[in-house]
Amino acid sequence: MKRNHILSCTILLLFALLLAGCSGPAAPAVPANPNLVIIYMDDLGYGDVSAYGTGTLQTPNIDHLAAEGLRFTSGYCTSATCTPSRYAMLTGQYPWRNQRAAILAGDAPLLIDPQQPTLPKMLAENGYKTAVIGKWHLGIGDGQVDWNKPIELTPNAVGFEYSYVMAATNDRVPTVYVENHRVANLALDDPLFVSYKENFEGEPTGKDNPEMLKLRWHHGHNHSVWNGIPRIGYQKGGKSAMWIDEDMADNFLNRALKYIEENKDETFFLYYALQQPHVPRTPHPRFAGTTGMGPRGDAIAEADWCVGQVMAKLKELNLDENTLVVFSSDNGPVLNDGYYDDAVEKVGDHTPSGPYRGGKYSLFNAGTNVPFVTWWPGQIEPGISDALVCQIDLMASLAAYLGIENTGPDSQDILDAFLGKSEKGRDSLVLEASRRIAFRSGDYMMIPPYEGNPVNTNVNIETGLYPEYQLYDINADPGQQNNLAEEMPEKLEEIKVEFEALTGIE
Repeated sequence: MKRNHILSCTILLLFALLLAGCSGPAAPAVPANPNLVIIYMDDLGYGDVSAYGTGTLQTPNIDHLAAEGLRFTSGYCTSATCTPSRYAMLTGQYPWRNQRAAILAGDAPLLIDPQQPTLPKMLAENGYKTAVIGKWHLGIGDGQVDWNKPIELTPNAVGFEYSYVMAATNDRVPTVYVENHRVANLALDDPLFVSYKENFEGEPTGKDNPEMLKLRWHHGHNHSVWNGIPRIGYQKGGKSAMWIDEDMADNFLNRALKYIEENKDETFFLYYALQQPHVPRTPHPRFAGTTGMGPRGDAIAEADWCVGQVMAKLKELNLDENTLVVFSSDNGPVLNDGYYDDAVEKVGDHTPSGPYRGGKYSLFNAGTNVPFVTWWPGQIEPGISDALVCQIDLMASLAAYLGIENTGPDSQDILDAFLGKSEKGRDSLVLEASRRIAFRSGDYMMIPPYEGNPVNTNVNIETGLYPEYQLYDINADPGQQNNLAEEMPEKLEEIKVEFEALTGIE
């Protein structure tokens, strides 16, 4: 009897093992906390992504990301210029609350207070490895930087364990990369000097030495020349550390891929901030001439390829089911932004702003309504969402997912909207352009009266500055052609009250 019982148990055990073998390998467990990758473009408009169905430029890799993820039609940055939007996304605070949150010079001091709560700091305190690779433009140092010595106040001071960035923008000096606390590849026998006040004796400029230029300046970019391109600001020396513009995309991409590879067994946050299609647009020769739209179109094609490479790396390493990817842009589009590069002449039928009015520098909708995609296989169902969402809300929403305190003062928990579990996003949003603000409430956008030029003549973009109130129904009138302020005075008054209560501005 005992032997029969043992035999029966043995048969049952073998049967159970057989069933386990037939069921295949167990699916890998998804850790509670996902990796986070923010892919952040620079000056990419709503209509520049072909997934939005408005422009004629093709972006197949971004389209594929959008097809596998959730594409937002009302996805916003906070500002129509770069520094304020980046500040808001990383701090969860509206940029208009900080008087310094404007476009910064290349030698401006660090904009984010090291004591201030930030998204990378929040994640680092909760077990994440954190890195920023690409464009920074949030200030470095204390305003008196010696570029030849260790720099204390870099992105590392606000929560990033690793940083490899350009200090400001590719059209501003210094034209060098900063890795953690030092200028990368800087030779001590050729020190680097930077000034935004006056030129260094004997150094050529774009204004005085046009024979040196491979790219002509249109406005505001006629100071120091490097790589045949005139910049904003003056620099001297540091030749060993100078970047080659055409290699910049590959350089940032390779470091991003390396970071993902090296941290594949960790939980990580990568802020991958591409420089395209910001001026000067200098695509690698592999992409030059491929779109027929000049360097701007080619730079977007190059960036699209970079996005595809990052997504391929995540899938290659089997990280896709445990990685939340957020793709967006820091502000709306601009064609001529300081150089003659055929962006205006070769745009053709392409519509960078999509159906919207305005662009970079503008209070109209195209200044801040940008491409916006969230992607997380198994957690986010592919689709399209009309929820009102903003980059400033990533901080609160991730805090909610992680079960920790949200320390972003203006950041709201709209996690369900980001994950596609709800069509309800924000109720309202304050938007900014050049220190002036507008307000979106539900489907309506209100622009208060402002003095100023209604057209930015440098870039040929409508600013939205008019001496009377403007009120638009964005869904019914995406081109903002029908000002409803006089037709709907009660609605205007309701929104004004809401705006004043939120901002304290009358």
